[in-house]
Amino acid sequence: MKSSLEYYFFIGLSLAPVVACWPAIAATLALALQRDAYTHILLVLPISIGLTVVSWSKHEWKPSSSTRSGIAVLALAALIGVAGLRLGKGGVTGDLRLAVQMLAVVTWWIGSFLCCFGVRVFRGCLFPLFFLLWLVPLPDVALNYIIHFLQEGTTSCAYAMLAAIGIPVIKDGTTLSIPGLTLRIVEECSSIRSSMMLVVSSMVMSYLLLRSYWARGIAILAALPLAIVKNGLRVLTLAVLGAYVNPEILDSPLHHQGGPLFLAISLLGMFALIWLMAKAEKRTYGVTMLANGIPHI
Repeated sequence: MKSSLEYYFFIGLSLAPVVACWPAIAATLALALQRDAYTHILLVLPISIGLTVVSWSKHEWKPSSSTRSGIAVLALAALIGVAGLRLGKGGVTGDLRLAVQMLAVVTWWIGSFLCCFGVRVFRGCLFPLFFLLWLVPLPDVALNYIIHFLQEGTTSCAYAMLAAIGIPVIKDGTTLSIPGLTLRIVEECSSIRSSMMLVVSSMVMSYLLLRSYWARGIAILAALPLAIVKNGLRVLTLAVLGAYVNPEILDSPLHHQGGPLFLAISLLGMFALIWLMAKAEKRTYGVTMLANGIPHI
């Protein structure tokens, strides 16, 4: 009966910010449905819940409430929420205010989990819980910086790839010129949606398939360079096909809807890297066991 009450109490606590901050949640959902840079938000809550359920069923934890620690986090969430309301009266941009309000919602959910289920379960679910931070939409100033970084990185990567295969190429800012074709890498060419999807997917894959923090860290850090390589490969493919096969390819579905194809290629590359990291983990684990005089099979 006590465990059942803890589950009901958690549901009640979790619903409180949904009611109190519904305008912010609705605005975040609208962003996810309307803007490419926020599409990944739609995946965050289902993934977090799924990973929590998997971890819980695997370890068969028994809830043990941690009221004091949980209330401290809930109080922090309330302070963040109040700060978000005050920002609304201070002439701060709406996107920054929305980010603060969603941070309050996520912090409240984390505090509710800690309060109802205790420190032991909380530690076992750290990744699924803090993965919820992806629900916080990036303010425009941060998003524009990321898009600009991806633009510059994509241009430089595509330039290097074209030069590597022997095609004469001139780079001028974010514009590439090859014989018969000039390409400008605009914001849309940064592939922000697939790049964000790649980073999120890399975090989930590394959590599921790797055990050590160093291996997970390497896999996650590799996601951004891999996103740039993926974008560069896309530009290379379009440039070569447009200049030497058929110029109409530049206005074809491969250009306008080809993101998922190159995302799939980059995910295969990430999976290969994680597979190599997993093998390295096993070798490291075996060496450690032998060094400690423990037989390892």
